[in-house]
Amino acid sequence: MVDKYLSLIEAKIKKEKFGKQPKSLYEPLRYIMALGGKRFRPLLTVLSYSLYKRDGEKIIPYAVAVESFHNFTLLHDDIMDKAPLRRGKPTVHEQWNVNTAILSGDVMLVKVYEMFLGLDDHKLKEVLRIFNRCAAEVCEGQQWDMEFESLQRVSEAQYIDMIKLKTAVLLGFSLELGALLAGAPIEDREALRDFGINIGIGFQLKDDWLDVYADKKKFGKQVGGDIIANKKTFLLIKALENAKGKQKTELNAWIGLKKFSKTKKVKAITSIYENHGISSLAERKIKYFFAKGFASLAQLKDQGNKKLLIQFVQKLIDREV
Repeated sequence: MVDKYLSLIEAKIKKEKFGKQPKSLYEPLRYIMALGGKRFRPLLTVLSYSLYKRDGEKIIPYAVAVESFHNFTLLHDDIMDKAPLRRGKPTVHEQWNVNTAILSGDVMLVKVYEMFLGLDDHKLKEVLRIFNRCAAEVCEGQQWDMEFESLQRVSEAQYIDMIKLKTAVLLGFSLELGALLAGAPIEDREALRDFGINIGIGFQLKDDWLDVYADKKKFGKQVGGDIIANKKTFLLIKALENAKGKQKTELNAWIGLKKFSKTKKVKAITSIYENHGISSLAERKIKYFFAKGFASLAQLKDQGNKKLLIQFVQKLIDREV
């Protein structure tokens, strides 16, 4: 069933032209959407809906709206991060230019609203209300992420709140949207949103962990990239909190260096992580948020058929890349 929904989502994305002229405005949207990805946000929307209804194909256009919003955020994030590649291909601002990427991102967000206009009037207002909340929170999270770059110290609580906003609330919205479209009770909608937020935090923390401890052959990108970039991940934050004396001095020295061997830096900081049990701390925190998410899912008043949803999410949790 998941494969069926994924095929329907991909087919709808291929049919979506967004607009015609000027071609240079709309071609970047078709380009970034065609780059692929896991598509798990729209799948979460359909799987959430399917807890209550059997006609999941009916809401594919709205699931694609979720994926379109996600790609809008990636398009603008890539500009801010000066990222040259997205999924192994040139980013939109590299393939075209920064101004085109900004404008294409703007019109993509407009198109998301347009996609939602196919909803019945009595559902449209509520969908837009929860979507606007989510969209604003994603922007807040991105701003916090940028501000953290210039801060010497970021606390664990600050970091968790940032990834909740930047990453996790969109998973929460994806699940709540499916439940809303299915006519689920408000209590179920809230439980599914909390489920999405907590597993979203868990996913980001696992990404932090994988960046250091993933199998190099499977990872598909440079292991230790976050260490090289001094990115304030959960692991670095805990190392800065726990390191003492000589190791704290060494850690701060590596963070402060402008020129260095990437291999030596990753090895040295990973060694500090090992000395302070940072990997175990991260793994425990990951398990905590996944468990918290599934506890929210268990609160659903209408239990429905949760098997597909649980299996899909568990597969994401168990991933090695």
